[in-house]
Amino acid sequence: MSQTRTLSVWQELRALAILAGPIFVSQFSQAAYGFIDTLMAGQVSPVDLAAVAVGSSIWLPLFLLTTGTLLATTPLVAEAHGAGRHERIPDISHQALWLAVLVGLGGLLLIRNAWPVFDLLDVDPALRSKTREFLTAISWGMPAVGLFHVMRCYCEAQGRPLPVMLISLSGLPLAVMTNQLFIYGSADISWLSWLGVPAMGGPGCGWGTTVVMWSMTLAMLIYVLCAPAFAAVRLLQRWTPPHAGELGHIAALGLPIGLAIFFEVSSFALVAVLISPAGAIVVAGHQVALSVTSTLFMVPLSLAIALTIRVGQLYGARDLAGIAHTRRVGLITTSLIACLSATFLLLSRHFIASGYSEDEAVRTLASNLLLFAVAYQVFDALQVGAAGCLRGLQDTRSPMLLTLIAYWVVAIPFGIIAGSTDWLGRVWGPYGYWAGLVLGLGVACVLLNLQLRKRLRILREQWD
Repeated sequence: MSQTRTLSVWQELRALAILAGPIFVSQFSQAAYGFIDTLMAGQVSPVDLAAVAVGSSIWLPLFLLTTGTLLATTPLVAEAHGAGRHERIPDISHQALWLAVLVGLGGLLLIRNAWPVFDLLDVDPALRSKTREFLTAISWGMPAVGLFHVMRCYCEAQGRPLPVMLISLSGLPLAVMTNQLFIYGSADISWLSWLGVPAMGGPGCGWGTTVVMWSMTLAMLIYVLCAPAFAAVRLLQRWTPPHAGELGHIAALGLPIGLAIFFEVSSFALVAVLISPAGAIVVAGHQVALSVTSTLFMVPLSLAIALTIRVGQLYGARDLAGIAHTRRVGLITTSLIACLSATFLLLSRHFIASGYSEDEAVRTLASNLLLFAVAYQVFDALQVGAAGCLRGLQDTRSPMLLTLIAYWVVAIPFGIIAGSTDWLGRVWGPYGYWAGLVLGLGVACVLLNLQLRKRLRILREQWD
């Protein structure tokens, strides 16, 4: 077992912060795209907001399944970087790009064939029509999602998250402008009136997001091909055909990551679909609360990605003491941040909800649902932090199985029982589903941290 000098607590915090800071801004920017869609669609009508909510409940899990699968690029590149095997980095990344094309096209096809879900749930025809328009538009951006994410992992795993942050930030003003264009039409913007773009309402957010996705992918490609920092590991310097063995290895490592993220996020998103028969007001209130909590989740998620990179590099160097130290510092830090997030939500939930919608019923429901988010902040932070450490150790199957149990064996069944039946004395409606989410996150927190402890014990025995 290799042994390097373990950093002090403050040095480790600094190392994590250098990675997590730009990653947070990048993640926050991605979450802000959904926030912008929700906010701008909400100004049109509750039906337009509900269309974005229901549409997002379908495309967002597929988006995260795609990016999660490709997240295998991060621990693989980080391990090669930590072990000093720099010649492996382009080879890994090229195969990941091939995989990105495949999963991106797969996501496009799945989104464009999701219509039977609306028939099964008997969704209102007006809401169904707008949701279908939104999904058709946003599906064209899925191939760009995969390509961008591989290049992002390539940069971040080598300790270069800042350019990703800057490119992600540049997409925010573009998202506002394109949404304005497609929601209200080019006639509403004097200097673009010649384009002849019709007013599309909420579904226009889908076209805006697609334009942003492709623009950011092009910007990232230009950076990785030109930046001097990557001269020794430059991508696309030679033709690299797809290699079945390498593709299979990345997919075998990445698919469990994608499925684990999918199980968690889809459990939240499924609530919007399950409650959609209750009407636009209920769906809109849920979407507001989900938008707020998704934005706050970017903080522990960013730290978890930083933990994946740090642990992955230490794993490549076979430094078990360093891995244990990074895990301890990271999980304590993310717990403290979660306590601050919970306090912030508790004190400002009414004010936050009022910024999303002028409808009093939507604001009231959203502020009430945010109380459930207060309850699960620490659980959520600890479970995603533990999952990040496990991925750095290239253990991706156990987080997948444990999250499947937590969300689809515990959270969703309990939510259905509490939210749609009177088995617990009365029908709790959306509150029942959110109670199930709290329970599921608590179970995930316990299971993932126990698995991380077990994994470190096994490594100690193997490396000693």
